[in-house]
Amino acid sequence: MSDSVTIQVPARLHLGFLDIPGKTSGRFGSIGLPLETISTVLTVARARETSVEGGEQARIRAHITKLSTHLGIDSHHKVIVHRTIPSHSGLGSGTQLALAVSAALRTLHQLPFAIRDDAVFLGRGTRSGIGIAAFDRGGLIIDAGKGQDDQAPTVISRIPFPENWRIILVFDHRHEGIHGEAEIAAFRALPPFAETSSATICRTTLMALMPSLIEGDLAAFGKAVETIQAEIGRYFTPAQGGLFTSKAVEAAVRKLAVHGAVGIGQSSWGPTGFAFSESQEAAEQIVDDAGIDQPGLSTRIVPARNLGAKITQTVMPPQFGLRQGRFH
Repeated sequence: MSDSVTIQVPARLHLGFLDIPGKTSGRFGSIGLPLETISTVLTVARARETSVEGGEQARIRAHITKLSTHLGIDSHHKVIVHRTIPSHSGLGSGTQLALAVSAALRTLHQLPFAIRDDAVFLGRGTRSGIGIAAFDRGGLIIDAGKGQDDQAPTVISRIPFPENWRIILVFDHRHEGIHGEAEIAAFRALPPFAETSSATICRTTLMALMPSLIEGDLAAFGKAVETIQAEIGRYFTPAQGGLFTSKAVEAAVRKLAVHGAVGIGQSSWGPTGFAFSESQEAAEQIVDDAGIDQPGLSTRIVPARNLGAKITQTVMPPQFGLRQGRFH
């Protein structure tokens, strides 16, 4: 039995939807990529009373209360939040926080994993299943949306991402992406998604994005990403005011492209932008050459993640002191 459990869950890029259904029926379908070095990390331990230290306290308390009732857990917990994915930045912070709490509680109390079920229970994965799927394994993930309302979106493909390729992220710390009720309202107000756009995205995904990744062809991969992003960006323009939520991010990623980056785009509702490069050294050179530093903007170069969440259990036997075990 564990005394505490530490969970690390990765941020993810959302590269686009395969389709956007009408108001009453249909499936979404999405493309995404988990990231290394940007993650939510928290520790949950048994305690005499429930407490939360660090960020996202209200959300975490709500998740613990709801899950404890749902799972029949009658005990208190101390939660220490070591770091979190930036919220409302298009990197999946809300889903990953919910999954971290779920996994920690189930591990701590020796309950079988049901991450997909818990995600649905906590209201996550209503459109995209990338964040949920990234908990199990990494790589480029493609899901085909929900088959039934009480299930998480169905994953149809995973492709390992080349270890040497890098993602250049551009953050705008002055803006937030659309979220919550505003996101729901935006989807309701937007017109039907054109079948021709969905056809273009699906064909590009199957015939260009996936094979280029398997073949290690960065240029073709980047072209496919930009084709998908163009279709999605045009559709969301009325809601977000342009192809990108942040004009500064848009200008920055276009400068990156001038200096050799490929596959520029925006993750989800943004404002985070991205581009791809063939290596760490190439990415650093591109960022230096582009000279995009300005107030409110920052860049970060990260690898993709080809692994799932990391779970560490700590046990304290009375006669031996601390002992650690690591799995998953």
